[in-house]
Amino acid sequence: MPGLVDVPIAAIGLECFEAVLSAEQMEAARAAVRRVRAGFDGRRVWNVNSTARGGGVAEMLNALMPYVRGSGIDVRWVVMEGDDEFFRVTKRIHNHLHGSPGDAAELGDAERARYGAVTAARAEELCDLVEPGDVVVLHDPQTAGLVPALRGRGVHVVWRCHVGLDLPNRLARNAWAFLLPYVTQADACVFSRRAYAWDCLESDRITVIPPSIDPFSAKNAPLDREQVRAILSAARVDAGNGSNTARFRRRHGGEDTIRHRAQVVEESPVEADTPLVVQVSRWDALKDPAGVVDGFVRHVAGRSDAHLMLAGPSVDEVADDPEGAETYRDVRRRWERLPARLRARVHLACLPMRDDEENGAMVNALQRRAQVVVQKSLAEGFGLTVAEAMWKARPVVATRIGGIQDQVEHGTTGLLVDDPRDLAAFGEAVSSLLREPERAEAMGEAAQARVRDQFLGTRHLAQFADLLSGLVERSRREARTAAG
Repeated sequence: MPGLVDVPIAAIGLECFEAVLSAEQMEAARAAVRRVRAGFDGRRVWNVNSTARGGGVAEMLNALMPYVRGSGIDVRWVVMEGDDEFFRVTKRIHNHLHGSPGDAAELGDAERARYGAVTAARAEELCDLVEPGDVVVLHDPQTAGLVPALRGRGVHVVWRCHVGLDLPNRLARNAWAFLLPYVTQADACVFSRRAYAWDCLESDRITVIPPSIDPFSAKNAPLDREQVRAILSAARVDAGNGSNTARFRRRHGGEDTIRHRAQVVEESPVEADTPLVVQVSRWDALKDPAGVVDGFVRHVAGRSDAHLMLAGPSVDEVADDPEGAETYRDVRRRWERLPARLRARVHLACLPMRDDEENGAMVNALQRRAQVVVQKSLAEGFGLTVAEAMWKARPVVATRIGGIQDQVEHGTTGLLVDDPRDLAAFGEAVSSLLREPERAEAMGEAAQARVRDQFLGTRHLAQFADLLSGLVERSRREARTAAG
C-alpha cells in the first residue's frame, strides 16, 4: 500500500482484566462488546493516524486495538505517510491547536496546498481498501483531510482530536478554520475533554471520550525491584553492570531480552540508591523539558540530593515530529552550560524506538525507579504519561492544564502547579514529596486506584462501542426514512 502502512494487530480477550477490575466493571465492558457486535454485521472498523510509534495516539492504539479485535470486531490500523513538508505543516497545526506559535509561521494557501495534496493521495488509496458501511476513525490533524473522500465512499467517518485548549486563542481558532472544511463532513467528532470541543461544530456530532492505558503492556506491567534494576542497567540508563540478561515480558506471550542501549548524556550514571525525579515525554517544547531542567537546578537541587532524569524517544526514530531534534539539542545545550556540580545531577536519555515493547519496558522501569514523576507541560492534550506513572503508584507533580487536571486530584493523587512557568512552585512541589516519603507513598497508592477506576481500556472500549453502535443505528434509521 504505497503511502499507507498496515499495522499488525493481535487479538487479546478481555479476561485478563478480571485480575484488576470488579465484577461490575467486567460485565459493563462485556455488555458494550455485545452491543457493537450485534450491530456491525461484518463491517470493519479502521483507525488511521500518522505513526505507529512515538506519541500518545500510537500508544493508545497499541493498547486498545488488540482488545477490540479480541472481542470479535474486525478492526484495522493503517498509518498514513507524508513528506517532511507535510509534517511541518501538521506540526504547525498541532502547535496552533494548543495555542502555541510553534515555528511562528502561518497557515496559508501554500500550507493548504501541501496538506491537500498529501491527504488527497492517501484518501484515494484508503478508499480502495474500505467498503461502504465500514467505520473509519481518523486521528488528529494529519488525517482530517481524508474525511470528504471517505464520506463519498459511503463509510461512517469519526474524526478524533487528541489535542486542544481550554480557552482557545487566535492561533487555535485559525487552526480550526484550516481544518473545518474537512472536519464538518465527519459523522462524529471525538474530543478528550469537553472544554476542547470546538464551538463551531454541531453539538449533536460531538462526543467526549478520554483516552486510556493498557495495564498489561510492557510499559505498564508489574516489575519488581530487581527487574527494574536489571532493565535500566542493560539499557545503560543507570550505574549497574550493564548486564545483557535483563528480560521483559511481551504483551502477546513470552519473554525477551533488552538488546538496545539508550543514548544518555551525563557526567556519570545514576547510582542505585540516589533519589530520582523523572519526566518521560517526547522532545517537544510544549512538554517544557528546558523548564524542567531550570526548575530542578534552581529549586530542587539545593534542597535534596535527588537527581533529574529527562527521558524521551531517540530523535532519529519519530517520523512525524520534525521539531523533536531541535528541542533535544536545546536541552542538551542547557545541560552543557550548567556548573559541573549541577550538571552531574541532570541526565538526558534518548530511549531506542526500534522495538516498541522494549522501549516500553525501559519507560516502565524508569517510572518505577523514580521517587517522583513530573510532567511540567506548557500545553497538553491529555498526557497519558501521567496515567502511566499513577498506575505504577508514583506521586506525580504536573501542571494544571489540559487532561492532566482530569487525572491528578491535587493533594490526593499528586500535586498540580497552577502556572506552568512558575519554577519556584514546581520546585517546591517536587521538594515537598522528596522530603515526605510517606505522604508521597500514600498519594501513589491513591493514584493507582484512580487509574483503575477511570483510565483503563475497558472504560474506553465501552464508550467507543456505544459511539460506533450509535452511528450504525442512525444510518439505518436514515435509510428507512429515505425508503419511505
